[in-house]
Amino acid sequence: MFVGLISDTHGVFGDEFREFFAPVDVLWHAGDFGGGLSFAESLEQFKPLVGVYGNCDGYDIRSKFPEYQLLRVQGLRILLTHIGGSPGHYYPRAAELLAANRPDVFVCGHSHILKVMNDGARNLLYVNPGAAGLQGWQVVRTALRFRIEGGEVKDMEVFNLPRR
Repeated sequence: MFVGLISDTHGVFGDEFREFFAPVDVLWHAGDFGGGLSFAESLEQFKPLVGVYGNCDGYDIRSKFPEYQLLRVQGLRILLTHIGGSPGHYYPRAAELLAANRPDVFVCGHSHILKVMNDGARNLLYVNPGAAGLQGWQVVRTALRFRIEGGEVKDMEVFNLPRR
């Protein structure tokens, strides 16, 4: 499976991101869609979409997307939520979800900081795609794409787009 991963779009998803995600099979969104339900539906028209709501999303998004999702892809347990913190500094709710679900991969957004690292204490891969949108303080807009094959995350690619 070829996965495209974004977060914190805040209603912005331009042609550059469409080109980067053109070959993926599915798009995962780690919250803060922005732009309301019509924006989320436009993403769904582009690619099959799996997502969670973020702290800036309204009730329309929250009625369609849950707080978290536990995915099983080729033997991997993947936990997707918006507010996660980072290894050694997980938010309390994220720590609860991690303890209860024991995922192999933990995906979150919220920080607007691209970070991919192994969390040896929890034996998982931590993935935050940063922010694809224009809202916030980041100077580079980011996204990720990767393959899940044979129960492993492979061929991860970073997309960087200067904020204009």
